[in-house]
Amino acid sequence: MKIPDLNDLMQDLQLAKQIAIDERNPNAVVIATMSQAKLLSLDRPVIKDVVADDVTTLNDLISEIVSDKQKRAAFNERLEYVRNEY
Repeated sequence: MKIPDLNDLMQDLQLAKQIAIDERNPNAVVIATMSQAKLLSLDRPVIKDVVADDVTTLNDLISEIVSDKQKRAAFNERLEYVRNEY
């Protein structure tokens, strides 16, 4: 018996996700998606390096942070929409 590699695991989770979509089971879709994200290490926070040369003022730094929060908020809105659709 062969030990599954990352590609095998991703394919299995994609199949599980498709079955969950077909069965209209949003919880299973989210679990399969999060499992894929974990396998790809996308579930960890991204630590953004800020180089002093890139940020000339405190206002620039705040703008960068707000931009990240807005992206996160937009993602959360989309996730909620998907959950409500299924």
